[in-house]
Amino acid sequence: MENKTESEVKVVAETAVETTSNVEAEVKRVSTKEIIAYLAEKFPACFSIEGHAKPLKIGIFQDLAEKLAGDETVSKTRLRQALRHYTSSWRYLKAIKVGSFRIDIDGNDSAEIDQEQADYASKTLKESQEKFGNKNVKDKAAKKPYKGNANKSAKPANKDAVDTSRKEKFNSVKSSKRAPAKVAAKLKPVETSNVVVGKNIKVQLGQSSMDAVITEVSGKDVSVQLNSGMVVKTQVKNIFTE
Repeated sequence: MENKTESEVKVVAETAVETTSNVEAEVKRVSTKEIIAYLAEKFPACFSIEGHAKPLKIGIFQDLAEKLAGDETVSKTRLRQALRHYTSSWRYLKAIKVGSFRIDIDGNDSAEIDQEQADYASKTLKESQEKFGNKNVKDKAAKKPYKGNANKSAKPANKDAVDTSRKEKFNSVKSSKRAPAKVAAKLKPVETSNVVVGKNIKVQLGQSSMDAVITEVSGKDVSVQLNSGMVVKTQVKNIFTE
């Protein structure tokens, strides 16, 4: 009888350890991409991770929060961040068209998209693509390899003139590379302890600094949301305060 009791205690203990490990694994699902994948798994009629996206019902956050109440996998803060990231993606913005219907959590039609909503989505998509997406003709031309003088038989008349020209080009390139430092000098690097979700900061993108809000922190990688609604991944070294 005693051996049986010890065996039962052992089984219960092993089950408890296994359950704890599973819970810990679930709680660790904190990145935005993992949460979106989790939502797509839980609500396939509403979310997707590839292909065409479906416009979501306005106020769907509250519906999701109620459905996921008690689910330790996704907190309300993480859920809000994931929804913001999902609805600012290009494939989602492309789905916001006049005459299309927003859907609820079960995939049922909720409300028809009007012209104002479609125009706003189109404007946001265009601004996002101009800043981070498709390269324009000027960008493509700048990337073309230099083929030299079309007249290969021509020779420089004056070697000193050629050397001077190269030196001027070198100085010009060197000067342009230093230009961003002038912009960064006006900003104050943010302290690591202040790199937290919800913090209003300035993010350095190229030679420009933009207002943004920190939405996710993962080591040195930081996701921020610009005023346009676009979510951008950057690093702590590119984040500043005024």
